[in-house]
Amino acid sequence: MIKIIAGEKGSGKTAKLVDDINTVARQDNNIVCIERGSRLDQLLKPNVRLVNMKEYPVEGFDQLLAFIGGICSKDYDLTHIYIDSIFKVANESDMAALESFITKLDAFLKDTPVTVTIILSGKVDDLPEAVKAYV
Repeated sequence: MIKIIAGEKGSGKTAKLVDDINTVARQDNNIVCIERGSRLDQLLKPNVRLVNMKEYPVEGFDQLLAFIGGICSKDYDLTHIYIDSIFKVANESDMAALESFITKLDAFLKDTPVTVTIILSGKVDDLPEAVKAYV
């Protein structure tokens, strides 16, 4: 399952993400949060696995999808993946590539119990219909 939290810069997306992660972390869940940098490390519960994409040679949405596949193969009991600022994490900003990524990710997650929540900066009205479906 994919959920997208979209909105313009300064609209409270990150605060909503942090609240959601910490709420889920209070239960017995296996959570991974992917970000570029380490701005969330002091805001999240200690049982959340933070992944700083600056430490990995991942460029583009296809490589990010492969990276997520690797995370899922390592943690068979994974329940949630959060991606903070998808364009920064993927180091790519092409909307068509994002649309393709979302479609491929949805197909990959189809038979798994994993929920992926993505933060996306931008106007909801400007998103492609295939992406809006997850907002």
